[in-house]
Amino acid sequence: MTHEAQVDRWVQLMPVVFVLIWSTGFIVARYGMPHGPPFHFLAIRFALSVLCFLPWIWLSRSRWPVTGVQWRHLAITGVLMHAGYLGGVWAAVKAGMGSGVSALVVGLQPVLTAVWVSAMGTRVSARQWAGLALGLAGLVLVVSAKFGAGSAGDRVDMLNLAIVAIGLVSITAGTLYQKRYVAPCDVRTANAIQLGSAFLVTVPLALLERESMVWNGESIGAMAWSVLVLTLGGSSLLYLLIQRGAATSVTSLLYLVPPVAAVLAWALFGEPITVFTMLGMAITALGVSLVVRRQP
Repeated sequence: MTHEAQVDRWVQLMPVVFVLIWSTGFIVARYGMPHGPPFHFLAIRFALSVLCFLPWIWLSRSRWPVTGVQWRHLAITGVLMHAGYLGGVWAAVKAGMGSGVSALVVGLQPVLTAVWVSAMGTRVSARQWAGLALGLAGLVLVVSAKFGAGSAGDRVDMLNLAIVAIGLVSITAGTLYQKRYVAPCDVRTANAIQLGSAFLVTVPLALLERESMVWNGESIGAMAWSVLVLTLGGSSLLYLLIQRGAATSVTSLLYLVPPVAAVLAWALFGEPITVFTMLGMAITALGVSLVVRRQP
């Protein structure tokens, strides 16, 4: 096999690897949350991530945004897409929600985005409306089967459902805001600004938490994976996808994240995958795929 063929094969596999990495974020939350409060953990994660990005930026001589307006827009997206999104997911898992269900709820981001843009006057096709209905129906099926039941680490109640909904709204608003206001810039410096802003917002919330971090093998492993694989590795992979022109493949694959997260949670934590869970996730995946699929 020639070098060019090997590169092409790696480019084709990168979106799949990216989705697998993204799916582990919900698993890492399940590993880390028994050993500390969510915002304390996230504040440390954001700080370490910035400290890892800074040498990379210096070595690559990446350019920082030149205007204060661009810094402000990046800061706002960082608060929404990191502090709000991750804070919602991790706090919901801390409150007892399973990894698979949390992935399913925030996996409805394309559905909520379609509703949002429709409210703003943008046309949503009949196929996309059908996808919205299917996505919501699949979510209701899974949540209703787990509501008020399940084990301590795999139950759904009004509290953790409301918390994870904050994460869903945050990632949706952050994505729309970034698309509207953030100009193209270096992904490394952009990540550093976003993570630094998320850190500044998360620290006061961490100070309000009474529980302290317990450092052991699981919590250290969860932190290392969060910083090195999810933040640095995921961001680097996304950067390569964009440079290689394969980023469009990621959008169509993201609806596979909830099933992958559910399988990983079943294998690692014993979270049950019932018939209702499989059926609901399949319906939701079909619905979200109808929403994100490009028009022919």
